[in-house]
Amino acid sequence: MAKVNEATAMEIDDPNSNVSDQISPKYSVHVLQLLKSAQMQHGLRHGDYARYRRYCTARLRRLYKSLKFTHGRGKYTRKAITESTVTEVRFLHLVLYTAERAWSHAMEKRQLPDGPNARQRIYLIGRLRKAVKWADLFSHLCSVKGDSRTSLEAEAYASYMKGNLLFEQDQNWDTALRNFKSARAVYEELGKYGDVENQVLCRERVEELEPSIRYCLHKIGESNLQASELLQIGEMEGPALDLFKAKLEAVMAEARSQQAASLTEFYWLGNRFPITNAKTRVAILKAQELEKDLHGPSADSLSAEKRLATFDKIFTAYHEARSCIRSDLASAGNAENVKDDLNGLDKAVSAVLGQRTIERNQLLVSIAKSKLTRRRDDKNEKVTKPEELVRLYDLLLQNTADLSDLVSSGRDRKPEEVTFAEECQLKSLAFRAERCFYLARSYSLAGKRTEAYSLYCRARSLAENALQKFQSHSNIEQMMIKELKTLYDECRSYSCIEHATGIIEEEKAPENLSKKISTISLNGAHKKVEKYLLEKLDLYESAVSDSNVKALPRIEPFPPAFQSIPRNPIVLDLAYNAIDFPSLENRMKKDKKGFISRLWR
Repeated sequence: MAKVNEATAMEIDDPNSNVSDQISPKYSVHVLQLLKSAQMQHGLRHGDYARYRRYCTARLRRLYKSLKFTHGRGKYTRKAITESTVTEVRFLHLVLYTAERAWSHAMEKRQLPDGPNARQRIYLIGRLRKAVKWADLFSHLCSVKGDSRTSLEAEAYASYMKGNLLFEQDQNWDTALRNFKSARAVYEELGKYGDVENQVLCRERVEELEPSIRYCLHKIGESNLQASELLQIGEMEGPALDLFKAKLEAVMAEARSQQAASLTEFYWLGNRFPITNAKTRVAILKAQELEKDLHGPSADSLSAEKRLATFDKIFTAYHEARSCIRSDLASAGNAENVKDDLNGLDKAVSAVLGQRTIERNQLLVSIAKSKLTRRRDDKNEKVTKPEELVRLYDLLLQNTADLSDLVSSGRDRKPEEVTFAEECQLKSLAFRAERCFYLARSYSLAGKRTEAYSLYCRARSLAENALQKFQSHSNIEQMMIKELKTLYDECRSYSCIEHATGIIEEEKAPENLSKKISTISLNGAHKKVEKYLLEKLDLYESAVSDSNVKALPRIEPFPPAFQSIPRNPIVLDLAYNAIDFPSLENRMKKDKKGFISRLWR
């Protein structure tokens, strides 16, 4: 598929033109279309720059061999690509893919887990310089050997690479802004012409360049861009935005490290725990900033996927803080006061992590409930089963039990901790009622009316008990009380439905039983049967009254199948009459007779 795209993206102008055009043809390369196709098919759809770099290396090797433009076998002798060297369009591809290989190598270094260190950053900038060098050469060759569109695209590509280099160097922001604006202007003009696919690609590249331009304006001081707007820009997707995201993350980390100097204590349930480690401060501050996004005024506008992604980032930050705290504990030595403070801080961070885990699981419950009532949506997603909600409520019960045990541990507990432990116990009552309700629904779908009715009644009593305790407690959320009231009403409705359905099925049981017995036959009637009734005589299970049985019961296969039995062997000597036996007269014994015996013949 890549070869087809390259063939369509790389065309030579009409050869049946005048003689001067045949002598020096103008090549056409759809640069953006070619690069987008290669990037999406070879790793950049998932941000895998190492795979894309390997593809560029393999592509260059194939081009060098097919063009017979190798640099010698024994001693390396570099061959320069000049205007006279470019005799076909593949020489332009050599230069383009060399620039792409250097750029992808730089982006690979940028995406290291802990970020590039000083030496790696020097190497990264060196790779970007090399990409700029080859992009300039590509632009120069296309201006001479390419048509006007190819020359424009190559110029925009070179401007984009120069902007990336200056963007990474944190200097000459006005020059970087000029290059990004130049590339945007070219892609805006190119997006007005050509086929639909090319117009879409140009518009996407313009949208990818916009955040970098706004950030350059912000650094110059010509834009009043706030940090929250920068974060919203960073949520956009695209390969051209990866460098911007890395730069934005570095800026946010620097800002957090500056703010973390003022974060000297961690407040939790009336306790104050000192924070001495700078890494712990930065991790906790990052988690608190993300929590503001979830509980702030704009939290309702966030989609469920973004909220789940934010929860994952919060968990990562708190786990990082806990690892720093525990490493400090290991190196604390015999200082009891320091150990007590670190143990208290570890307990507080673990408790907050448990609270966020409960909130995340509650979000998963709300998503599952929204998919429970509908059969299929536009995206053809799977329908939620009641068993999945039962599993989620099991997790919530485990989370509340762990959090309650964590808060209840310790000798001297403050009133806030006692109140928090009571709230956890009340939440567990609500979760138990919800779990029992959805367990009843799963039994109802399985056709087990008696079990479902009993579980609905049990869920109703649990909800009523929880409501009575909630009303005497003032710190419980009103949303949870409202959900419990709705659950109480639904339990009553569903229990009545199950009771009525059970009575109807009981009344129709003899009739249904007779109908099902009438369907029993000897053979399988050309239908596949797992086991016949005569093969299950030692099992106590119903064959006709169970609603879960899909296939009709069969007694015994008829007519019976052939069975092998022992018989005496039958010998049929059919070849005896067709055999010509040799004569044996010469081997037979002859009697010797005298003269007198001959006379009596």
